[in-house]
Amino acid sequence: MLPPNKKIGIIGGGQLGKMLIEAGQPWNVHYTILETQSAPAADIANKHIVGDLMDAGKIKELAAECDVLTYEIEHINVEALLELEKSGKRIIPSPAILRIIQDKGLQKLFFRDQDIPTTEFEIAENPSQWMDKLLKLRGEKIAAKLRKGGYDGKGVELVNKSDMMNFHDRIPFREPVVLEEFVENAVELSVIVARTEKGEISTFPTVEMQFDPVANLVEFLFAPADISPAIEEKARRIAMETISKLNGAGIFAVEMFLDQDHNIFVNEVAPRPHNSGHHTIEACYTSQYEQLNRILLDLPLGSTGLVKPAAMINLLGFEGITGAYEITGLDKILKLEGVYIHLYNKASTKPKRKMGHVTILGDTIAEVKEKASTVKQFLGMKQRLAL
Repeated sequence: MLPPNKKIGIIGGGQLGKMLIEAGQPWNVHYTILETQSAPAADIANKHIVGDLMDAGKIKELAAECDVLTYEIEHINVEALLELEKSGKRIIPSPAILRIIQDKGLQKLFFRDQDIPTTEFEIAENPSQWMDKLLKLRGEKIAAKLRKGGYDGKGVELVNKSDMMNFHDRIPFREPVVLEEFVENAVELSVIVARTEKGEISTFPTVEMQFDPVANLVEFLFAPADISPAIEEKARRIAMETISKLNGAGIFAVEMFLDQDHNIFVNEVAPRPHNSGHHTIEACYTSQYEQLNRILLDLPLGSTGLVKPAAMINLLGFEGITGAYEITGLDKILKLEGVYIHLYNKASTKPKRKMGHVTILGDTIAEVKEKASTVKQFLGMKQRLAL
């Protein structure tokens, strides 16, 4: 029966928290967020606890007034959450999962130990170990990822093995890293998985992502992915197995590589709503945000079927524009049928910062791609001068 009279606490108040709250507002759900003073979700949350996401005291304050906790960012105080969970607080996903996912090295070791297909990798604790580790990996191009602290394309560098071996000063990171074999000409896929605490599980249709090569951020997303039914089934099965082996409850994005021989490798898992699921707000019967609300409120999972084929475009901060800004072209975009604009309520911009997204629906994926190209041409940004 609605409303369920439960209070949801969200650690973090960015755009993911904002969209989670928007999805629950028709159900009169109460949300409290923990975030610094300026946050996209602050204006629509029922209560805003101002504090640092690493502050154990503030996390306990949030927990004390909420029935269930979730989080919209990985870089938070996992030890405080583990302590709360041990005391009986309901936290979704479990901080035990977050501890694995926070560390890309532990995440890759988990994949290997659980026979989840993933690319070959080595872990280097410091630059002096790079040379020996690189020699164990195949191919010239290697993906180097910081084990901890990376986000939104930061903390990831593609390097050439020969450069690293001949020029030690070109090593991009001094901290512990995961070195991974690079999958040439890979199609990048994502499957959003929803799993309840009782083990009920479902997936959203697989999507195909195209990345900005400089920012390493999703530039275009297309749903459904242009893959065969057999590959679709395989991707969904691997994604569900991954989350089941993590014993995860919540919403998870399982990002994958599809190589030219039709092999699928799990790249990373995000334990929260994800950029690759933004389109589900308009394109699916149940969005990833409503689905997470259902899980948090202990309600049945909703249908994840596609209403129509869709594309999603990230609206990223433009080069050369920092601070106050104005988005241009929205008047032209709003004239197009099946186009939906989401702005993230961020007061200032900087290059490649996520400022919003646009979802495009159409009757066919070809129509969607053509319309997405038009939207991309219209989208712009200019500096707003202070008065």
